[in-house]
Amino acid sequence: MTSSIEPFFKAKGVAILGASTNPKKLSYGVVENLITYGFTGGIYPVNPNANELLGLKVYPQLAEVPDPVDLAVVVLPSNLILDMLEACGQRGIKAVVIITGGFKEVGESGARLEEEAMKIARHYGMRIIGPNCVGTMDMNTGVNTTFIKGMPVPGPIGFISQSGAICGGVVDLIIDTHIGFSHFASLGNEMDVNETDVMEYMEHDPNVKVIAMYIEGITNGPRFLEAARRISRKKPIVFLKAGRNDAGAKAVSSHTGSLAGSYAAYQAALAQAGVIEVDTIAELFAIAWALGTQQSPARRNVALATNAGGAAALAADSIDKNGFKLASIPVEVQKNLRTKLNPAAQVSNPVDMLGSVSPDDYRWSLSNLAEAETVDVLVPILVPQALVDTKGVAQAWIDISKSTNKTLLTCLMGQHSTSEAVRMLNENGVPVYVYPDQVGPVLKAFQVFKDVQERDEFREVTCPVKPRTLLDDLQLSKGQRLAFGEFETREVLEAYAIANVPGGMAKSNGEALKIADEVGYPVVIKIVAESILHKSDAGGIRLNIQNAEKLRIDYDELISHIEMNNPGVKINGVMVEKMAEKGQEVIVGMRRDATFGPMILFGMGGTLVELVKDVNLKAVPLSEADIDDLINQTMAGKLLKGFRGSLPADIEAVKDVIRKLSCLSLQNPSIQEIEINPLIVYQAGKGVVSLDSRMILSL
Repeated sequence: MTSSIEPFFKAKGVAILGASTNPKKLSYGVVENLITYGFTGGIYPVNPNANELLGLKVYPQLAEVPDPVDLAVVVLPSNLILDMLEACGQRGIKAVVIITGGFKEVGESGARLEEEAMKIARHYGMRIIGPNCVGTMDMNTGVNTTFIKGMPVPGPIGFISQSGAICGGVVDLIIDTHIGFSHFASLGNEMDVNETDVMEYMEHDPNVKVIAMYIEGITNGPRFLEAARRISRKKPIVFLKAGRNDAGAKAVSSHTGSLAGSYAAYQAALAQAGVIEVDTIAELFAIAWALGTQQSPARRNVALATNAGGAAALAADSIDKNGFKLASIPVEVQKNLRTKLNPAAQVSNPVDMLGSVSPDDYRWSLSNLAEAETVDVLVPILVPQALVDTKGVAQAWIDISKSTNKTLLTCLMGQHSTSEAVRMLNENGVPVYVYPDQVGPVLKAFQVFKDVQERDEFREVTCPVKPRTLLDDLQLSKGQRLAFGEFETREVLEAYAIANVPGGMAKSNGEALKIADEVGYPVVIKIVAESILHKSDAGGIRLNIQNAEKLRIDYDELISHIEMNNPGVKINGVMVEKMAEKGQEVIVGMRRDATFGPMILFGMGGTLVELVKDVNLKAVPLSEADIDDLINQTMAGKLLKGFRGSLPADIEAVKDVIRKLSCLSLQNPSIQEIEINPLIVYQAGKGVVSLDSRMILSL
């Protein structure tokens, strides 16, 4: 419940357990921050060995703290945490920040301590942030339970971080720039309150205009996606994922105890939910600040006004790379610009006013460009020069921002002489960047948010077949065998009305001949062996067998080849199947991700699937729009629509298979993976057929 975490940001009274009179202790910093940054509620240090701290009375025990007190900050050794939580529960406190480390991030004993702490919290109905965190800030209420030096000015960005050190670093980076934040939430190990809880709280806080997140591992993927789908249509969510590769994942685990899931799954799921993913901390706040202060462009046309051609060229490249373009400047606007600018100035786009530009040059150029219907975004750029009034230029940009409703992003390509101008711009809600190539990713983020806002509301696809729980029906082995080839997987597909190529399994040459007579020549034969899932790699397939005599020979040769090259292999038989007509080969599959659950995969199929890597992922549950995106964002999907004169393929039949696999994944949680490769897709209206499949069960 979001209301249950309100005291972390809007507390009426805060008790600091373990408050120290030593200025070098973290708890001293917490008390000092609560006093310094305008918190008007009660501040109650608790320590049996002190009487006074920074002018405040120190209470010997929590039970003696007066009302109102609805938030406790614990800065004590981990071996005292359980007693302190018990004391909080008895005192009636429902929100606790545990700054202390020494929990699951240090191993098994710490994990057990967290479990015991959670039992106490549940018993008393308490919510806990941490442990192993730096606390929370609300820039509008003055609640600052951190020991971080400094506090940002109030502004639109709500920041959620699983790393306390990142929070401290961000404050130090931005505090002199006057980039504004509404909240900071350092979550640490997320023993209780997690990123989705805080994100849902920020959804309803009017001071939050944009949510920025630094995340090492999402706690509950399906819940996060459900919330993010809803919130991202109202407020942009900008997301930085740490631990994308094996090395990063290892670092994450040792840092907060989080387990990093598959990064490909993160990328797919975040995009599906409308979350704007970024690659760096710099991008996270460059984008969040712009989204929190500027309205989205109506279209994608950008006008540049600069005193440096090279900087403008870099900006133009970045703009084009990210899906925007330089606007066409009307002839009458160009004529008007010439009346006051340097005669040598360029007045098309970019508008280059040359090196010794004045504030009035920018004011004149931008006011004219803002009036042009062909312009949606204004990007003024200044490279400081000895004769240029940098602060005056910044003020001109601020004036323009107040007189236009068009998106305004600015670039001051410098640092030594620009700090005061940067502060001025940010104080007035005008985003300013050091490098011209930072503009493009920001504009792309605006477009992503706009596209998300225009999406239809999420509606889960309905299951096109009667719900089935298959594993008991099929009497598959329980724990003894987890990987299954085509023979068993065919039954699963048939239960969900997914067509297999006609055929069956033979345990002898005679049975093979009988099946071939039933399905008709030509046929294909495939080895069925428990340890061989990729039959083509093992030489376990013979194609285009035209008659019985050839079938007898190929059957015996196939068995001999497998036995010779796979000593000790258990051969269960040979699949004999009708040789399917040619069509487009695609792969459709499902794998269960540790974070997000079932993920549906689609792409180019056949033996080269791992080489081509033309695949797309989506998290289940799916909407019809998700299924369209899953197909359309691949080369395989483009080919299905018809390419260079080829007839369109049966995309509707492919969608039907995807719906059924989605349904299967939700109804059969023991199926870890299931894959159809290839699925042959015929011309529109002629359907699809599975040529090969496999399945892996979970333990």
